[in-house]
Amino acid sequence: MRRIGSALLAVSMLVGCGPGTQAETPPESAPAAEQQQQAPILTTTNVDVAIECSGILEFANTASYSLLDRYLPSNVVTNLVNRRATTPFTSLADLSTVPLVGPARLKQLEGGARTMDFIDADCVGILDGIAISRDDQTAIVALVNSIDDSELHDVLPDAWNGAVNLLNARPFATAQQIADTAGIGDVSFRNIRNSATLSRPLEALFTAINAVPSNGSYGATTLRHFDWWNIASANHYYRDDKTCFGLEPTSVPYGASIRPNLADAAEVRAEVQRAFNYVNGNAHISPTVRDAGLANLNALTQGRSFKGCIITYENDPWSRNTVHIYVDTTNGFSVMTETWWAE
Repeated sequence: MRRIGSALLAVSMLVGCGPGTQAETPPESAPAAEQQQQAPILTTTNVDVAIECSGILEFANTASYSLLDRYLPSNVVTNLVNRRATTPFTSLADLSTVPLVGPARLKQLEGGARTMDFIDADCVGILDGIAISRDDQTAIVALVNSIDDSELHDVLPDAWNGAVNLLNARPFATAQQIADTAGIGDVSFRNIRNSATLSRPLEALFTAINAVPSNGSYGATTLRHFDWWNIASANHYYRDDKTCFGLEPTSVPYGASIRPNLADAAEVRAEVQRAFNYVNGNAHISPTVRDAGLANLNALTQGRSFKGCIITYENDPWSRNTVHIYVDTTNGFSVMTETWWAE
């Protein structure tokens, strides 16, 4: 709906010009407008309704009794109308607190909202307790089709069977297929959505760090999605020091020492900042990308705890690599930095 809103605004501005006037748009602005329209608009906070789907809530809050009664049983409509008279609905979870409103009734509300043009194709609909946009769906499908085994199991810590089923059934074409996979429910589907959409500013910062050219003497790599197990368990010829924390005993790489304390947000942030500074990020990366990425990292790590490993390795006596791996112990949000130097 955000795209449609922009289009309607443009039309209203043209109408406002009145007879005998012509809205002038510089030719060079057209490509920029087209790029803005094509850019993905993702859900960036842990809400249960994408902005493109907010018409579902608007329909529940504003439709008349008789209109709601076309799509819902009368007793459900009565409960909805009585409740919204007190306070408007702000989420699907809020709607679900109304007596007799469950997943089936939410889908009926979605159907009414779509029929009455409160939502359109930009809203895919309600899947496993959250309403996702078309761009959310694209990101979710891309993530599930490409994510490594170890990361997916961390994203779905309480749905390991679901993770296995996703790995065995991919590639997927739609988010509905993912939601319908055995072992995937409300919590796990939201975890997948969050992993796919919530860290895009941080990922943009990581892309910028990785793009800083190296002179062959030092460099840094930062990753948001990666196979931490393969990285942590790799063996190196000359030096291979590993310290891990928070891992299950069966997941500890051979020869690693164990640190008793988990990592906190401050440690993760400091390591990302170190990688940024290591490549002289302020000289190569725009302040906008830097500030948005670090703010996103702060939001995603605040109050969280992380398992992981710190690895120092040398493949020869003339170079050294240092790897920091951090994985949120609850939702699988993961960050990796690798810095290196060579003589």
